[in-house]
Amino acid sequence: MAKHTAVGWGHHHYHHLQNRWLLALLLMLSVSTVIAFFMRSAFDSCDRTVSAAVDGIGSSRHVIQVAEKRTAPIAAVKPSPLSFMKSKVVLLVSHELSLSGGPLLLMELAFLLRSVGAEVYWMTIMKPSETDEVTYSLEHKMLDRGVQVVSAKGKEALDAALRADLVVLNTAVAGKWLDVVLKGDVHRVLPKVLWWIHEMRGHYFKLDYVKHLPFVAGAMIDSHVTTEYWKNRTQERLKIKMPDTYVVHLGNNKELMQVAEDTVAKRVLREHVRESLGVLNEDLLFALINSVSRGKGQDLFLRSFYEALQLIKEKKMQIPPLHAVIVGSDMSAQTKFEMELRDYVVLKKIQDRVHFVNKTLTVAPYLAAIDVLVQNSQARGECFGRITIEAMAFQLPVLGTSAGGTTEIVVNGTTGLLHPVGKPGVTPLAKNIVKLATHVERRLTMGKRGYERVKERFLEQHMAERIARVLKEVLRKSKNKSNRHIG
Repeated sequence: MAKHTAVGWGHHHYHHLQNRWLLALLLMLSVSTVIAFFMRSAFDSCDRTVSAAVDGIGSSRHVIQVAEKRTAPIAAVKPSPLSFMKSKVVLLVSHELSLSGGPLLLMELAFLLRSVGAEVYWMTIMKPSETDEVTYSLEHKMLDRGVQVVSAKGKEALDAALRADLVVLNTAVAGKWLDVVLKGDVHRVLPKVLWWIHEMRGHYFKLDYVKHLPFVAGAMIDSHVTTEYWKNRTQERLKIKMPDTYVVHLGNNKELMQVAEDTVAKRVLREHVRESLGVLNEDLLFALINSVSRGKGQDLFLRSFYEALQLIKEKKMQIPPLHAVIVGSDMSAQTKFEMELRDYVVLKKIQDRVHFVNKTLTVAPYLAAIDVLVQNSQARGECFGRITIEAMAFQLPVLGTSAGGTTEIVVNGTTGLLHPVGKPGVTPLAKNIVKLATHVERRLTMGKRGYERVKERFLEQHMAERIARVLKEVLRKSKNKSNRHIG
């Protein structure tokens, strides 16, 4: 079988190594660094490892202390672009509370707003009948930061919506909440709703979800390509018009950047992860970090990787061994597809070159350990693809599909190389893998340019500035409509 580095699968040697960096990173990074690919099921397997990591707390503290000592002196703090939100009442409505991208992004917004003195309320529409560990943990993370968690049903929900200066509705599927809860009062709330949309799959285009979309104050979407897709699909398929729509590219939070810019922390993480995978320091690691599913393209990546190995062998290239790392494995959620991947690895006899890693609470250790990120999302690609800018923060070149938000992040030929989606992209990706494997200087230069691009436009400050512009506009419109209604 292909090598599988599992969380909680009883690999004592791996746990010993993992204990020394996992807890450190969990403590160093805020919840916002939990990447969008995490699914609800990820928490169960990860939680056991966190408990097991207590034995390594001494060495974890050492890693943190080293990182803190090497952190650059704090410059004069710039006033937040969101400072105008002080004392504003904001209601954030999430379809779920899980370790997936949408809820975590909304939590980041909650913390940004709390940091400037906004009064923030949080509602979760679909909550489990019994509070699970994920919900409990994330709710308490919010409560600790002063975010008030309230019911999404009944009078409490209606009162919060009517009282709020701004209501942020997160994801398309949250649209049903408007009618179910607000009922006859929905028209009073729509003028102050900002709808934050992250989806770009066809099955989200249902009137049940988005019939109120034309009447809200605005929509906020993570990329230009997704925005155009929504405008076209709502017009053609549903015969409705999008409201004023704003594109807001995401940004890396300060905690992730601190680790990415700390050479000692990165070196420690790189050594431990590589040792746990059984690869040498000079080996070249190409990683795809995303939930394992056909839409994320792990199967096509493995085909490209095998083709790259064959090209290297045929041309007798003298380069270090190549390894493929797939982070985001979950046999319980995608058993059939997971088995297809493993069967392919066995069939091609590349078990010693392919490593499957279970979903984990943080990907920073893997970004520190690898050489190249592969972003192989298929069909329309990613709405944005935050793992891409996180990899660039670690000075990694990106091999991505020329689709979706990836095309707005990766500068082809400068910070990475793009290839087509689907089967037509298999050979081009294989050739790009070989290009970066054989040209060290090009690989390093692309990584540096990617980091520079992140510093220029993909930091938390940049995201806050972009969101601030949207919130100002939405509040202005809401106030104007309210004044007209009074008049």
